[in-house]
Amino acid sequence: MNYSELAFSDDIKAIQERMGSRGAYERVQKMSYVDGLTAVERRFIGEMDSFYIASYGSNKFPYIQHRGGPKGFIKVIDEQTIGIVDFSGNRQYISVGNIAKDSKVSLILVSYPMKARLKIYAEAEIVEISDNSSLYDFLKPEDYKFKPERLMLFHMKAYDWNCPQHITPRYSPADIRKITESQDHYIQDLEREVEVLRAKLDER
Repeated sequence: MNYSELAFSDDIKAIQERMGSRGAYERVQKMSYVDGLTAVERRFIGEMDSFYIASYGSNKFPYIQHRGGPKGFIKVIDEQTIGIVDFSGNRQYISVGNIAKDSKVSLILVSYPMKARLKIYAEAEIVEISDNSSLYDFLKPEDYKFKPERLMLFHMKAYDWNCPQHITPRYSPADIRKITESQDHYIQDLEREVEVLRAKLDER
């Protein structure tokens, strides 16, 4: 896997040359080979509750769609493959239709609290649930209400971590509860102490 070799076409290299960044990226390109997902990417993917997928349509326009679910709904199948259960949504099927014509997609996974984003080039594969029930059992999220329509696998061709600059940190209600949990406990302890002291004062 070499993201730079796949991402940097001759046109892009020419722009980099003109803007003065080609030398640095040429060095990166020579050193950026990665043989599959490492433990870092596996852990990051396992924490995601959404991602964006870009596919290419027969209308010659790219199409970007948000996919969401419970934390961990994107599963790592092996070092080269991740997958999801594709939930029923607005039933437009634009991404699915695009993939049927051209399997090449791009994914971006963003952790707003961590200000981190992972870019992935992949070839998508649509798998009917009835054709692989054991894979469905592995991919389906637990304790989450959904209507499954199919399985979607992404066979990765390259990935890269993007610059965290300009990502505004955002936190889900669950993140906020986790951050404030110790503070809430501290406040509760103080309130109990105040109640005990008031009770002692009332006894005098």
